[in-house]
Amino acid sequence: MDLIVTTLFFVAGSALDVLPIVAFLFAFQWFVIGERMPNGGKILVGFLFVVVGLGLFLEGLEQSLFPLGRMMAEQLTHPEFLLDSVEHVVADFTWQDFYWVYIFAATVGFSTAMAEPSLIAVAMKANTVSGGAIGVVGLRVAVAIGAGIGVSLGCFRVITGLPLPYFIAAGYFIVIVQTMAAPKEIVPLAYDSGGVTTSTVTVPLVAALGLGLADAVPGRSPLLDGFGLIAFTALFPIITVLAYGQLAILRGRISKSEQSDRNSE
Repeated sequence: MDLIVTTLFFVAGSALDVLPIVAFLFAFQWFVIGERMPNGGKILVGFLFVVVGLGLFLEGLEQSLFPLGRMMAEQLTHPEFLLDSVEHVVADFTWQDFYWVYIFAATVGFSTAMAEPSLIAVAMKANTVSGGAIGVVGLRVAVAIGAGIGVSLGCFRVITGLPLPYFIAAGYFIVIVQTMAAPKEIVPLAYDSGGVTTSTVTVPLVAALGLGLADAVPGRSPLLDGFGLIAFTALFPIITVLAYGQLAILRGRISKSEQSDRNSE
């Protein structure tokens, strides 16, 4: 019964969040465009599906993903798991002892990015606009690799307690350098890829992992150290997508060179 009540609460909250968007779109269509909204009935039904889906999604996060992230962080940092001995405390370990945390974080970042609906939509649009030059799977894999690296490096920062600005500044320095060398066609898409990665699937689980990890490691504050993984998750896909574009150009040059060598023979 409690589950049904909380689900209805989330659905009602989603309706209140979506209502201003619906009102603005319909008002803009009527008063600015000067026409009635085409297929208004279908659009309203679609918004109803959105409201119910968001409510169920938020309830699912509370019941599964958030507890799962905290539980995995606690288990992976437990002394019995790290050294199979209760005589050690977590404070005695170095950052190298948490390698399973890095592996798990990279796996979570990769898998959640691959399942991100917004990334799938952007990849399909990019494939259509580019006439098939940008592959849907290739772009998703490039973004997912970046997300995995970002989440893993973010967990390293939480464990070591190193300042967040150092990592972010170094990362965006790499982005600036890559931007000057990458093909112009891929740069806007790469920048957008970082944003679409941090959406409905990735953010809840990554945030729960960061907060759980900061709470499990002694000397770390969930407020100061638990947040920041989302920034890593948004940054590193930009780097990998830019690299994806650079590798595509390099591969094209190599194929052209091989073709010219064949023609000369």
